Amino acid sequence: MSATTPAQHSDQPGRIMSGEMAEQPAVLRRILDEGAPRIRETAERIAARNPRFVLLTARGTSDNAALYAKYLLEVQLGKPCGLTSMSTTTAYGAKQDLTDVLVITVSQSGGSPDLVASTEAAREAGAITLAVTNNPDSPLAAVSEFHIDVLAGPENALPATKTYTAELLALYLFVEGLRGGDGAAAKALPELAQQILDRKDEVKQLAGRYRFAERMVITSRGYGYPTAKEAALKLMETSYIPALSYSGADLLHGPLAMVDNISPVIAIVTEGKGGEALQPVLERLRGRGADLVVIGTQAEVDKASAGFALPTDGVAEEVQPILEILPLQMLAYEVTIARGQDPDAPRALAKVTETR
Repeated sequence: MSATTPAQHSDQPGRIMSGEMAEQPAVLRRILDEGAPRIRETAERIAARNPRFVLLTARGTSDNAALYAKYLLEVQLGKPCGLTSMSTTTAYGAKQDLTDVLVITVSQSGGSPDLVASTEAAREAGAITLAVTNNPDSPLAAVSEFHIDVLAGPENALPATKTYTAELLALYLFVEGLRGGDGAAAKALPELAQQILDRKDEVKQLAGRYRFAERMVITSRGYGYPTAKEAALKLMETSYIPALSYSGADLLHGPLAMVDNISPVIAIVTEGKGGEALQPVLERLRGRGADLVVIGTQAEVDKASAGFALPTDGVAEEVQPILEILPLQMLAYEVTIARGQDPDAPRALAKVTETR
């Protein structure tokens, strides 16, 4: 399955992850200033090919970024999308007709053999292939027809932070390019991201409240759902707390039964249609006496047990996930530190996981 090398502990636990989280406003600004023109050019060239639908391929954190792109492509572009199962190609050798299909492979390193092999197979099957990576010299970039560099710079902490938000912004700008948009909704993101990251003390208070949690449930709807999945992943890989992520709709179809007044429930309430769709779920959670933590507007936080208010007033719903994940990255970091562990070096993990 994965080839793993024991992680090296830094001299100060969490120093690397903390530093890379702090880089995110600068990374977002770099993408807007330097990457946007190249992303738009790539989008225009692909749009001219008029792909009939889109398949997205990824693993781990990048899989959550791909899910965000699925929402963008279906909502903003009206283009049917699917998330691929790579084993159909790499393990079963299935042959598909992908003529005029856009296959987007998202990977921080661009080095996992299954991503490379499935992209090669897609190109041979007639697909338009696009790699979105943080490494333009990667094997994945080499086998893809098109490539977008997310310009995050070297990421050394095992938990991916800046590459995730960089992937989200690059994918947003790409979809904007496909539909002829100007990407203006993203211009305020670097400054707003800095405002969030400056509120470390608020997150430390939340971490103190939940450092002894034995389980967490994380939920959202719409554009916020990928954020819920990514937050759960961050909590599990750094603090080792089992964190279960559900779409709010799926939470009501059975898993709600496990919710009690002990295990925290984190709800990402996106300001917009996704947040509106989550309201019945929030009502059910409050009715069950859940220890409800809200990441969203101040009005939503005020109705919860605890939370973190986001500066999303006037921010388009489709780019809010780039801000929503920031306090949750910090929460994973702070909970891990409070539990006496090193978020830079989660046990049994390697920076590049080589699945086949």
